[in-house]
Amino acid sequence: MRRLIGGLVLAGLAAAGAGWLLTAPDRLPEGSFAGVEGDAERGARVFTAAGCASCHHAPEAEGEARLVLAGGQRFASDFGTFLAPNISPDPGQGIGGWSQEEFANAVMRGVAPGGAHLYPAFPYTAYARMDDRDLVDLWAYMQTLPASDTPSQPHELGFPFNIRRGLGLWKLLYFDDGWVMDDAEGQELVRGRYLVEALAHCAECHTPRDALGGLDTGRWLTGAPNPNGRGTIPGLTPDHLSWEASDIAYYLETGFTPEFDSVGGHMVEVVENFASLAPEDRAAVAAYLKALPDGGAME
Repeated sequence: MRRLIGGLVLAGLAAAGAGWLLTAPDRLPEGSFAGVEGDAERGARVFTAAGCASCHHAPEAEGEARLVLAGGQRFASDFGTFLAPNISPDPGQGIGGWSQEEFANAVMRGVAPGGAHLYPAFPYTAYARMDDRDLVDLWAYMQTLPASDTPSQPHELGFPFNIRRGLGLWKLLYFDDGWVMDDAEGQELVRGRYLVEALAHCAECHTPRDALGGLDTGRWLTGAPNPNGRGTIPGLTPDHLSWEASDIAYYLETGFTPEFDSVGGHMVEVVENFASLAPEDRAAVAAYLKALPDGGAME
């Protein structure tokens, strides 16, 4: 009996050790951005395309106050409610004490400076495709923003979703920094893919998810239930969105649809972001959406 119990204990310890290794954070190689100087002016455009302020400004902030990334907005989901953290340059409550490398690991790998996994409510699975130069420029720009000493609020999650280490298994299942549209040809389509799949992270809202919250890439951008439980988010594939490319580009600039309706909800801020980008960027997004297959299956 003692041998049996001893064997079970050893097997349990071995399983726990294997699980601990499997769920360990995966960081970028050390020195990935060494010697690269960021350009804050270029970083401002990356910041806008990535929609950083849209999620991280304080609730109800307007105008220039939206550049104070104090956090606090609430995002409901099937797993609980996530609260956007303070990512202003404040060294105590924000990310002002982080290094560029720590920032890169958070944005592109979902790993906090202390090694904890970040929840994928933060779209690092999309930002993982970000160009290294854009990452460095974004970091440079964020250092120029106003600081806020507003403390970040904890997420409101129940068991087992409040166990961050389990996100290591989630990443093994769903973290993939490859392109969904892997055969993009031509400069415009490549740029559109970069904006849609990486910076603007459109799939985070417009692609359905499975029971564990992973994106169903076989139904890429075909629409999804609204995480807050109210209504649905429309599909963007040609079988769901019949607009001409010029209509899509115009909508991203003005918020007006071909049916003379206007943008609403969270898309208001998305359109405001895209309206600040170059016309070529809006045209590239439109080209990408028109190139999608019906049903969203890329293979």
